[in-house]
Amino acid sequence: MSDKPFNNPFGALSGLKESLPEGRKPNAKEPKRPARAVLRLERAGRGGKEVTVVTHLELPVEQRDVWLKEMKSGLGCGGHVEGDALVLHGDQRERGAKWLEKRVSKVVVGN
Repeated sequence: MSDKPFNNPFGALSGLKESLPEGRKPNAKEPKRPARAVLRLERAGRGGKEVTVVTHLELPVEQRDVWLKEMKSGLGCGGHVEGDALVLHGDQRERGAKWLEKRVSKVVVGN
């Protein structure tokens, strides 16, 4: 009896194993996504102007400006950082929630 399997459909592929590109490493850590974001509309103390405040992101200080820039570009609005919150000009709750759903585990929209 022969040592080779009689019908191995993958036998011819074993020689190509070295030419394959290296795959993703299991120990490679992806950046952690924020667990939650809360969007709410505010007018108080802003001269009657509406702003959308994004809180509870728990982003590091250097990441807040990066996220704000991406949100302003993606939503086509202005904004700034106030403490640990991102403030977007206008009522951006609906559009902002859609934008955040791709980047945050849970989005909560208030008011």
